[in-house]
Amino acid sequence: MRDAEGVYIGLMSGTSLDGISAAAVRLGETGGTIAHELLAFRSVPYTVAQRERLQAAMSEASAREYCELGFEIGEWLATAATEVINATELKPGDVRAIASHGQTIWHVPRRSTLQLGESAVIAERTGIDVIADFRVRDVAAGGEGAPLVPMADAMLYSSSKEWRLLQNIGGIGNVTVVPPEGRTSHVRAFDTGPGVVLIDHVVRSLFPQLRFDEGGAIARVGRASEAVVESLLRDPYFSRTPPKSTGREYFGADFADRLIAMHAGDAAPEDIVATAVALTARSIAAGVQQFVTEPVSELIVSGGGARNAALVEAMGRALAPLRVRLFDDVFYDGEAKEAVAFALLGYLHVSGRPGNVTGATGARGPRVLGKLTPA
Repeated sequence: MRDAEGVYIGLMSGTSLDGISAAAVRLGETGGTIAHELLAFRSVPYTVAQRERLQAAMSEASAREYCELGFEIGEWLATAATEVINATELKPGDVRAIASHGQTIWHVPRRSTLQLGESAVIAERTGIDVIADFRVRDVAAGGEGAPLVPMADAMLYSSSKEWRLLQNIGGIGNVTVVPPEGRTSHVRAFDTGPGVVLIDHVVRSLFPQLRFDEGGAIARVGRASEAVVESLLRDPYFSRTPPKSTGREYFGADFADRLIAMHAGDAAPEDIVATAVALTARSIAAGVQQFVTEPVSELIVSGGGARNAALVEAMGRALAPLRVRLFDDVFYDGEAKEAVAFALLGYLHVSGRPGNVTGATGARGPRVLGKLTPA
C-alpha cells in the first residue's frame, strides 16, 4: 500500500496513568511484509494534578468534568505528539497521520468502552490528520475491544521459525501468542489480569509518600503470603476462557484493598507488596499454563512492569522452564512498544485494512479500526 507508507505518530496513555508515550515510526512494506523504523520515542509523565484528575474521573465525575477532561487530554496528547516530532528532523507536513489511543476511562468488555482525548483538538494543534477511537468498532462487532496490540505483535515482532509469547505489563497484563512469521490467522491473545495497577495501589496505600515500588525494591525485602495468593487466584477471572479482557475497574483499588485486608494484622508492609507482586506473576503464569497450548519457546516481556525486577524474577520462577526475556534486549525500548502498535493501527486504517485480531478480541470478524479527523 504505497499511498499509506510514511511516518506515523503513535500516542498511548495506559491504565497505569504514568503519562503519555509518543513514538514516531516510519512504516512501509514490501511483498506483504511490513517494515518499521522507530525514529524517536518520548515519554511525557503526567503531573500529580493531571493524574489525580484522571483517577477521579475513573471513579466519579460529572458530565461537565468529562466534557472538559476530553478536551484537556486532547491538549496533552497534542503536546506529546509535537514533542516527539521535534525530536526528529521532521516537520508536521512530513507526518502521514497521528494515531491516538487516548485515555481509557471505563471499559466493559463486549458492551461499551470509553477513551477520552479529543481528536479534533490534536488535529487543530498539530495540523495533522488524526485517527482515534480504535476500540469502539471491535466492541460494536461483538468483541472485547481489547487487547489491540496483538496485530503489531504478529506483524512486527514475530520469529521466523519459532512460536513466542509477547507479554505486556502495563496497568493490566496481556499476552499474545505469536506464530512463526506472524501469521495473523493463528494469533491469539488475552488479558492475563493485573499488571502494575494492583501493585501500585498497594504501594500507595501502605507507603503514601511513594507512587510505585521503583525497581521492585520494597517487594524484594518482603515475603509473599502464599495463602493470600492462592485464595485470590481462585477469582473467576483467572479461569475464564479467552477471549477476555479486563481493566482497573476490576483489578484496581477495591481489589488491592481486599488483598491488604486478607493479611494478618502483624504482616509487614513489605510482605504485602511482595504478595501483590507474587499474585501478578502467578496470574500471568496461570494464564499461560491454562490457555497456551502452542509450542512456545520464550516469553518476551515489555511495559512498565518490565522495570520491576522483583516482578520479572517472580515471573521467571513461575514460568520455568520457559525462558523469559526483556523486550529491550531483543528489540528496543519496551516503553515504546504500545505507541508503536497504535502507529501501526493508524497505518492499517489508512490502508483500509483490519486492525483487530479476532482470535484476541472475539469480534464477529476483522474490522477497520479508528475514526479519522482530517487536519
